[in-house]
Amino acid sequence: MQHFRLSFLVTALCLTAAFLWSGMVGVFIAIILGILEVSLSFDNAVVNASVLKRMNERWQRYFLTWGILIAVFGMRLVFPVLIVSVATSLDFIGVAEIALKDPATYAQHLNNVHVQISAFGGTFLLMVFFSFILDDAKELHWLGRIEERVAALGKLKAIEIILALGLLLVIQKWLPPETRLEALVAGISGLILFVIVDSLAALFEDDGQGELASGVVKKAGLMSFIYLEVLDASFSFDGVIGAFAITQDVVIIMLGLAIGAMFVRSLTVYLVNKGTLDDYVFLEHGAHYAIGVLAGIMLVSMRYHISEVITGLVGAILIALSVYSSIRYNKAEQQGSKRKG
Repeated sequence: MQHFRLSFLVTALCLTAAFLWSGMVGVFIAIILGILEVSLSFDNAVVNASVLKRMNERWQRYFLTWGILIAVFGMRLVFPVLIVSVATSLDFIGVAEIALKDPATYAQHLNNVHVQISAFGGTFLLMVFFSFILDDAKELHWLGRIEERVAALGKLKAIEIILALGLLLVIQKWLPPETRLEALVAGISGLILFVIVDSLAALFEDDGQGELASGVVKKAGLMSFIYLEVLDASFSFDGVIGAFAITQDVVIIMLGLAIGAMFVRSLTVYLVNKGTLDDYVFLEHGAHYAIGVLAGIMLVSMRYHISEVITGLVGAILIALSVYSSIRYNKAEQQGSKRKG
């Protein structure tokens, strides 16, 4: 429970603010949005944990403090306003005023840039999925020979980039002509951002020890921190847009998503400290497959609307199956050890 103390504190503050802003109706909606955010982002927590466990305690604390401020105010409030500002050529302050005073118009503007958001976030998440599934150094394979053969393709240089760009080009055929260029630019931007962050993180990975490596450790921690924030942003885009189906009050949306984001981050730290990824060896696999599905859904949603319920349900099923497979694997390993003994 100690891992979630800060989450409960943030929840209390957010619900108090929701009550002062919009009464009990605001409190109820904020709770619903928080629950939805957690249910849709469990796979995000698992993938975050796989990165966070390689970071030292200092950067883990930053992830829960400065990171949550960036996630809530930056990615779920400021960044959507910035996107609308760029897309509509309106100044940032003007868009912020529209969001507060005329949320219906703001929601419409945000919906109008859905293609760019989905292309950017979907491509970034697709690269996250490809970087895992096409890792030829990965020794444990959830889907056995099939996954092992797919992973072997990782020996081909830049195969992830080739596949992602190829998929983007194919998708253009199904998009209206007026949105094709915007989708392509947004998708390529997401791909470039992933390559930059991932490359810098790999560059600063610390293989040394002691004071000489302290600068490298700081840079590695910083790049991992940035990677986690960008990953969180990719997850949050559709959540922000989907929240407008429940309410158009941007303040309540921010407070509700803040509750969910905080619990997801606390869950991430819990998974790291409890060694859950080591106990459930296929959990990381399930989370990355869920991310792959989410990436596909985001890209398809550029043309067809897909309910968030489907996204959450598919993710939950994949996570549950990976936990079940992990339990079976652990039992088989234990029985094998007993026979050898």
